[in-house]
Amino acid sequence: MNAVLDWMNSPAATLLGAPVSWIEVIGFVTGAACVYGVARQKAWNWPVGIINNIAFMVLFFGAGLYGETLLQAVFAAVAVYGWYNWVRGARDTEQKSDLPIRDASRNEVVAGIAAVVLATVGIAMILTHGTDSEVPWPDAFVLAASLLATYGQARKIFQHWYVWIAIDLVSVPLYFSRGLNLTAILYIGFTALCVYGLIDWKRTRTAAVHPAAAAGKIPA
Repeated sequence: MNAVLDWMNSPAATLLGAPVSWIEVIGFVTGAACVYGVARQKAWNWPVGIINNIAFMVLFFGAGLYGETLLQAVFAAVAVYGWYNWVRGARDTEQKSDLPIRDASRNEVVAGIAAVVLATVGIAMILTHGTDSEVPWPDAFVLAASLLATYGQARKIFQHWYVWIAIDLVSVPLYFSRGLNLTAILYIGFTALCVYGLIDWKRTRTAAVHPAAAAGKIPA
C-alpha cells in the first residue's frame, strides 16, 4: 500500500513551475469525465465520480485541504445514492432511468442558502482552531456548498448548476494558492462544463415540456 501511495504522490510532470503528481493526473481525467457525464445525464458519471473522489482524497489531504478531503469521502457516499436514484428514475415516469429535471422550490432555495452559510461558518471555525489549515474559509465554503450542489445533482434539481459554478470560481484561486496547478486548470474546465450542462439541461427540460417549440416548430 505504501508503494502505491508513494507512486500516486510522485511527480508525473511539471506545470507552471510546480510538480504534478500522478494522483492529480488521475483526478484530472476522472473529474473531467464525471462532469461531462453529468452534463449529458449519463448514469455512468457516478461510478467514475467515486474513483475521482478517492483520488482527490489522497491529493487534498497531502495539500492540507482537510475540509475538501472530508468532502470527497462524503461525495463518495452520496454518489451511491445518486447512482441509484438516476438509474431507478422517478416513480411517476413511464420509463426507467428518466428522472425528470425540476426546479428547486422556494423553501429549498432558502434552506439551501441558510445551510451553506451556517455550515461554512461552523466548518471554518473547526478548521481554524482544530487544524493547521491555512485557507479555512474558502475550504469551508467549498465543502458546505458542494454538499448542497451534490444533493441537487442527485435529485436533478436544475439550479444545482449555479451552485457548482460558484464553487468552481472559489476553487480555482484556492488550488492555485496550494500549488495544485493542474487541478486549478481542471476547475476552469469544470466551470465551462457547468455552463454547458446548465444550457443542455435547460434545453432538455424545454423539449420535455414543449417538444414542438424545442424542435423549432409552431403548433397548428
